[in-house]
Amino acid sequence: EVQLVESGGGLVQPGGSLRLSCAASGFTFENYAMRWVRQAPGKGPEWVSSITTRGDSTFYADSVKGRFTISRDNTKNTLYLEMNKLKPEDAAVYYCQAGGTNWRGQGTQVTVSS
Repeated sequence: EVQLVESGGGLVQPGGSLRLSCAASGFTFENYAMRWVRQAPGKGPEWVSSITTRGDSTFYADSVKGRFTISRDNTKNTLYLEMNKLKPEDAAVYYCQAGGTNWRGQGTQVTVSS
Protein backbone atom coordinates (compact mmCIF):
# COMPACT_ATOMS: atom_id res chain seq x y z
CA GLU A 1 0.00 0.00 0.00
CA VAL A 2 1.33 3.39 -1.02
CA GLN A 3 1.68 5.80 1.87
CA LEU A 4 2.83 9.40 1.94
CA VAL A 5 2.86 10.92 5.40
CA GLU A 6 3.58 14.62 5.69
CA SER A 7 4.68 16.26 8.92
CA GLY A 8 6.35 19.39 10.23
CA GLY A 9 3.62 21.95 9.73
CA GLY A 10 2.50 24.37 12.38
CA LEU A 11 1.98 27.98 13.34
CA VAL A 12 4.83 30.35 12.58
CA GLN A 13 5.21 34.11 12.54
CA PRO A 14 5.85 35.96 9.29
CA GLY A 15 9.54 35.72 8.49
CA GLY A 16 9.85 32.42 10.30
CA SER A 17 10.88 29.00 9.08
CA LEU A 18 9.53 25.48 8.98
CA ARG A 19 10.81 22.18 7.64
CA LEU A 20 8.28 19.78 6.20
CA SER A 21 8.92 16.08 5.80
CA CYS A 22 7.17 13.44 3.74
CA ALA A 23 7.77 9.80 4.62
CA ALA A 24 7.10 7.49 1.70
CA SER A 25 6.41 3.78 1.70
CA GLY A 26 4.79 1.13 -0.46
CA PHE A 27 6.64 2.06 -3.64
CA THR A 28 10.20 2.45 -4.85
CA PHE A 29 10.77 6.02 -3.74
CA GLU A 30 14.04 6.53 -5.59
CA ASN A 31 12.35 5.80 -8.92
CA TYR A 32 9.94 8.72 -8.68
CA ALA A 33 10.35 12.42 -9.06
CA MET A 34 8.55 14.10 -6.19
CA ARG A 35 6.77 17.37 -5.68
CA TRP A 36 5.14 19.53 -3.07
CA VAL A 37 1.74 21.02 -3.71
CA ARG A 38 -0.24 23.32 -1.43
CA GLN A 39 -3.85 24.28 -1.15
CA ALA A 40 -5.14 27.31 0.70
CA PRO A 41 -8.76 27.54 1.88
CA GLY A 42 -11.10 28.32 -0.99
CA LYS A 43 -8.37 27.94 -3.60
CA GLY A 44 -7.25 25.22 -5.95
CA PRO A 45 -4.06 23.22 -5.58
CA GLU A 46 -0.86 25.14 -6.31
CA TRP A 47 2.36 23.45 -7.34
CA VAL A 48 5.22 24.56 -5.11
CA SER A 49 8.32 22.60 -6.00
CA SER A 50 9.62 19.45 -7.68
CA ILE A 51 12.74 17.35 -7.46
CA THR A 52 14.15 14.70 -9.76
CA THR A 53 14.71 11.10 -8.74
CA ARG A 54 18.31 11.59 -7.64
CA GLY A 55 17.76 15.10 -6.36
CA ASP A 56 20.12 16.62 -8.88
CA SER A 57 17.56 19.03 -10.29
CA THR A 58 14.99 21.11 -8.45
CA PHE A 59 12.25 23.42 -9.62
CA TYR A 60 10.26 26.08 -7.82
CA ALA A 61 7.20 28.21 -8.30
CA ASP A 62 8.11 31.87 -8.64
CA SER A 63 6.20 32.61 -5.47
CA VAL A 64 8.62 30.54 -3.36
CA LYS A 65 11.84 30.74 -5.31
CA GLY A 66 14.73 31.83 -3.12
CA ARG A 67 12.83 31.06 0.09
CA PHE A 68 12.01 27.35 -0.13
CA THR A 69 14.36 24.43 -0.69
CA ILE A 70 13.24 20.96 -1.71
CA SER A 71 15.43 17.95 -1.02
CA ARG A 72 15.20 14.21 -0.62
CA ASP A 73 16.99 11.38 1.10
CA ASN A 74 16.50 8.21 -0.92
CA THR A 75 18.14 6.14 1.83
CA LYS A 76 15.35 7.22 4.17
CA ASN A 77 12.54 7.37 1.57
CA THR A 78 11.86 10.91 2.70
CA LEU A 79 11.14 14.17 0.92
CA TYR A 80 11.73 17.53 2.56
CA LEU A 81 10.73 21.15 2.10
CA GLU A 82 12.71 23.78 3.95
CA MET A 83 10.63 26.95 4.11
CA ASN A 84 12.23 30.26 5.11
CA LYS A 85 11.03 33.85 5.22
CA LEU A 86 7.48 32.63 5.40
CA LYS A 87 4.70 34.99 4.39
CA PRO A 88 1.00 34.95 5.29
CA GLU A 89 0.24 33.94 1.71
CA ASP A 90 2.24 30.74 2.22
CA ALA A 91 -0.41 29.48 4.62
CA ALA A 92 -2.00 26.31 3.25
CA VAL A 93 -2.16 22.57 3.60
CA TYR A 94 1.01 21.16 2.06
CA TYR A 95 0.99 17.80 0.32
CA CYS A 96 3.72 15.67 -1.17
CA GLN A 97 3.04 13.77 -4.35
CA ALA A 98 4.87 11.23 -6.44
CA GLY A 99 5.35 12.38 -9.99
CA GLY A 100 3.09 10.83 -12.61
CA THR A 101 0.68 9.49 -10.01
CA ASN A 102 -2.29 10.70 -8.03
CA TRP A 103 -0.76 9.47 -4.79
CA ARG A 104 -1.02 12.07 -2.09
CA GLY A 105 -0.71 12.18 1.65
CA GLN A 106 -3.11 13.70 4.14
CA GLY A 107 -1.20 16.94 4.17
CA THR A 108 0.28 19.12 6.88
CA GLN A 109 -1.13 22.51 7.82
CA VAL A 110 1.09 25.57 7.67
CA THR A 111 -0.24 28.72 9.30
CA VAL A 112 1.67 31.99 9.05
CA SER A 113 0.36 34.61 11.38
CA SER A 114 1.53 37.06 14.00
